[in-house]
Amino acid sequence: MESMILKKGRVQLSELAKERLTICIRFVCMFLFLYAAYAKIIDHDRFLTGLSNVQIVSAIAVYISWFVPIAEIIISFLLLIPQTAKLGLYGFIGLMTIFIGYIISVLLWEKYLPCHCGGAIEKLSWTQHIWFNLAFIIIAIIALRLSKSNKS
Repeated sequence: MESMILKKGRVQLSELAKERLTICIRFVCMFLFLYAAYAKIIDHDRFLTGLSNVQIVSAIAVYISWFVPIAEIIISFLLLIPQTAKLGLYGFIGLMTIFIGYIISVLLWEKYLPCHCGGAIEKLSWTQHIWFNLAFIIIAIIALRLSKSNKS
């Protein structure tokens, strides 16, 4: 059985290939969030200090400093469980979209631009952060579309 066929100039994947690709995307998204959550929890003081230095969130920095890694962990577990994977993908897309909104607002209104993502992600420029997040949002949307077409 072929996993990929061309039909009217479009690539079509077999149901098994769609399922496997969706699982791979879910796991990549899950590992990204677990990695980011781990970095924020391990170096929580630094993450909190970075948030506290951003005027638009400084008043609620303590809450955000715990909410974000906990949300990343919860979404990761949703992505792991097949029955909740779709909800996990929606959560992943939502949180990544919020991150992009945060980055854009910091770029527009803040003088000091701290990055407190943790790990290797922290080495990205702000423009690279936006493109990185957009790429992950796109692959999560692809996984949602594949899982919908897989069920129909």
